Amino acid sequence: MANCPVIVVGGGSSGVGKTSIALGLIHAYTKRGIKTRAFKVGPDFLDPTYLKISSGNTCYNLDTWMMGPDYVVESFKKHTEGFDLAIIEGVMGLFDGTSPDSSKGSTAEVASLLNAPTVLIVNAKGMGRTIAAMVKGFCDLEKNTLIAGVVANQAGSEKHAQILSQALSSCSLPPLIGSIPKESLPKLPSRHLGLVSANKKLLSDVVLDQLSEAMEKYIDLDGLFDLAKSANAPLPSSSNKYFGETSHKPKVRLGLAWDDAFHFVYNDNLTALQDAGVELATFSPINDKVLPANIDGLYICGGYPEVYAGELSENHAMKEQIASFVQSGAPVYAECGGLIYLSKGVETLDANRHELVGLLPTWTKMTERFRALGYYEATTTDKTIFGDAGTKFRGHKFHYSTTLDSPSGKSGWRSIYSLNRARTGKVEKEGYCYKNTVASYVHAHLASKPSVITNFTNTLCGRN
Repeated sequence: MANCPVIVVGGGSSGVGKTSIALGLIHAYTKRGIKTRAFKVGPDFLDPTYLKISSGNTCYNLDTWMMGPDYVVESFKKHTEGFDLAIIEGVMGLFDGTSPDSSKGSTAEVASLLNAPTVLIVNAKGMGRTIAAMVKGFCDLEKNTLIAGVVANQAGSEKHAQILSQALSSCSLPPLIGSIPKESLPKLPSRHLGLVSANKKLLSDVVLDQLSEAMEKYIDLDGLFDLAKSANAPLPSSSNKYFGETSHKPKVRLGLAWDDAFHFVYNDNLTALQDAGVELATFSPINDKVLPANIDGLYICGGYPEVYAGELSENHAMKEQIASFVQSGAPVYAECGGLIYLSKGVETLDANRHELVGLLPTWTKMTERFRALGYYEATTTDKTIFGDAGTKFRGHKFHYSTTLDSPSGKSGWRSIYSLNRARTGKVEKEGYCYKNTVASYVHAHLASKPSVITNFTNTLCGRN
């Protein structure tokens, strides 16, 4: 089978317009009738919500550190079947990853792994021939990264675009395939370090049309599609262990918290669970009074519980339902925002306290600055819903809250993760377990560990 045409949207740094341009490109090609799959490099679960709306199809993360190269290749192959084009939005700067002295975990590594040509987005404001020096540096740093074209964002007049194009051409560098004038793209709402999660109110059809119309006007879309089709080098062979036969008949039913307060999750995890025979039954901790019927477990993912703390606190019926479910010994997995929800309550930035489910024996508190940001490898120190002691998986932490004291050793809770931080090697105790409940700040990529998905499914089936 031929490779799916693919283009990587990379940048010199964060904030150069990668997301806006990727959204506009995806929507423009989709409107042309080109079935487009979006991917996002790195651990971010907010940008994919925008990319999904733009394409109308689920967006999957590609992260070589968290998932491993084999998984990235297999995921790309699997999720581009039947698609005409893949657009991969990069993360941070093109070569920024888990190490300052290599491209491990970077957009460049993913592009190289998938033999994907990259379009480099440059903030060209106030820039002339310097664009050639910048692009030459990107081209020369690592020879196996194919920069196929350049888009100048925040450019000036047509004369400015001609200057930039001539500067690149005179140095035999990749061509300028687009020049987007200042203030030509609508602004996207942001919060913390990046975007807020998307919905149709934040990313309306009007905004999407504005983005796609800008791409049609300022970027050579036909030329870009030709570049994408040039990605015909064979993809590397992989282990084929992640996407095998799927179960078409649901074995178990998993309640998935899903509303404005809870929706931060890696789509890979949900897809892997469904492939394993898990039926996902969504419910709203904000609005619903009862859990879905006949569920075998709960998955409470991350989100914005602090934003909806008042509504969550007032929904006493749901809090009681979840507390009873945990006490029954049924499997429950809560990550980040889910951990906050299971705690005694959350103290918001205005110093107001809101009581929540009350099972995790600590209060949580929101902070002005983030309390953790980075990759971690978790090793379980005891048997859990994910498998025996010594089970390993990787994930990412990014949160603006903290527990006011350690839950470990209180009311039957114990710490069951040994977390190794990727950048520093520092080890910390985290992850809290009570009966068959696991709560952690780590957003775990479980799908890249098939044994963990199998063990969790077996636990839901009552076989572990």
